[in-house]
Amino acid sequence: MERKEVIRRVSGRNQLVGRIDSVRISGLMAEVKISIGGQQITSIITATSAREMQLKKGQTAAALIKATEVMIIRV
Repeated sequence: MERKEVIRRVSGRNQLVGRIDSVRISGLMAEVKISIGGQQITSIITATSAREMQLKKGQTAAALIKATEVMIIRV
């Protein structure tokens, strides 16, 4: 079975859905910027993953956050 045919289910609950602002592929890596609620989050992923997912500006995408702790500050 090809990798892109596999349905992925993830246990991560920290999922932020937004729109892709840009995808910049350079060598082995890709920089993906997503706008979420007026804020922007940037992720560095492999170029292969970006190509397999066919990530493009304007698409809806989710950022899954995996961290051992989340810090809160008052602004």
